[in-house]
Amino acid sequence: MKLWQKNIDADAAVDSFTVGRDREMDLLLARADVLGSMAHTRMLNKVGLLADEDLGPIQRELHRIYQDIDTGRFAIEEGTEDVHSQVESLLTQRIGDAGKKIHSGRSRNDQVLVDLRIFLRGEIAAVCEDINGLFALLQELSEKYREVLMPGYTHMQVAMPSSFGLWFGAYGEALTDDVRMLLAAYRVCNRNPLGSAAGYGSSFPLDRRMTTDLLGFDSMCYNVVYAQMGRGKTERIVAQALSSVASTLSRLAGDNVLYLSQNFGFISYPAELTTGSSIMPHKKNPDVWEIMRGKCNLLQGLPNQVTLLASNLPLGYNRDLQLLKEVLFPAIATLRECIGMAEYMLRNISVREDILDEKKYDYIFSVEAVNNMVLEGTPFREAYRTVGEQIESGSFSPSRRIDHTHAGSIGNPCNDQIAAVMQEIVSEFGFRKAQDAEKALVEFAGSCRAGNK
Repeated sequence: MKLWQKNIDADAAVDSFTVGRDREMDLLLARADVLGSMAHTRMLNKVGLLADEDLGPIQRELHRIYQDIDTGRFAIEEGTEDVHSQVESLLTQRIGDAGKKIHSGRSRNDQVLVDLRIFLRGEIAAVCEDINGLFALLQELSEKYREVLMPGYTHMQVAMPSSFGLWFGAYGEALTDDVRMLLAAYRVCNRNPLGSAAGYGSSFPLDRRMTTDLLGFDSMCYNVVYAQMGRGKTERIVAQALSSVASTLSRLAGDNVLYLSQNFGFISYPAELTTGSSIMPHKKNPDVWEIMRGKCNLLQGLPNQVTLLASNLPLGYNRDLQLLKEVLFPAIATLRECIGMAEYMLRNISVREDILDEKKYDYIFSVEAVNNMVLEGTPFREAYRTVGEQIESGSFSPSRRIDHTHAGSIGNPCNDQIAAVMQEIVSEFGFRKAQDAEKALVEFAGSCRAGNK
């Protein structure tokens, strides 16, 4: 069944090609689609387009469908084009003509727009929750190993002393910027396009403010043409935020691969978290981190995929946009899997605590020697030349004493301040507003099912 179908059946080959994986992707939008219909039908009732005697049965059956989605009993039947068609079909089967009235004042265009925004804001909230777990662990590890020294590198050459505290903490702070990107994406997602219909509004007296409030959006997309233009742009902004997280994870994975190798040997993992070789019995391969690095590198190409799909499309809806779901939805699942696996691995990491005791790292303390001479009154250039001559002559003998105290340094990584920044950013999302609104919609529909409305 197709909402647009009249008296002519679509060619089977055309139908298969154009629908593609849309049913599979639309299952992920089912919950959002029902929430949108719960809000839309209440608005239709308020403006006089849906009778009181129809509202109760519609809300009751929408609640039943919502519960079927939650328990995994909902499916898009073969021959049904999309989730919107499936929900309307179920309503019509169960309550008759009243089910046919829910589409008044909207198009599949604004219906999928609102579904996407409800879905994406929920996924952003879930990604942020995942990040929060990884962030907390990185901060914990940073504090635990704040005094454990390791080499710092420039140009992949041994440069200056660093610490595992700084290493873990750096990725924690990197995640704060990633969450800022997600906040911007959330702000774009959390605007209501419902009521824009096919992109040019409706002659019905729709109350768009009511659906905005019922669905917990921060505001509406005011201009109906721009509401439709937001398709593709919204996905691109979300993709950019996701790719920022992926960039951080890819770099973390790359460090782990490097530091786990025998030539470095800075860290280790239990044997069961690594893999072996079919012919080399000594191997402990960092496959988890390598796969993560590869997946996250692919995710960094996500904004380009979205951009190429949506670029230079003429004004109004174009079917190309359907493919955005096939690109974006699996990417979100992949990123969440990588965040969870990074946290799982790091909970089992061991660090080597005597790395800089090796003689080959003597020169890593040369800057400390120069700075100590400067503190004693020697001009910097003279101190630099003196230490350089000692290194060339082989007479340099470092003290290995580290005394870094400024903000963000080995002795003062500022983890409390970084945690405060993260907390401040997360508090700006206002996830509770959307969550409470969705809960209220479901409860209202449930009360209709119980016969109270």
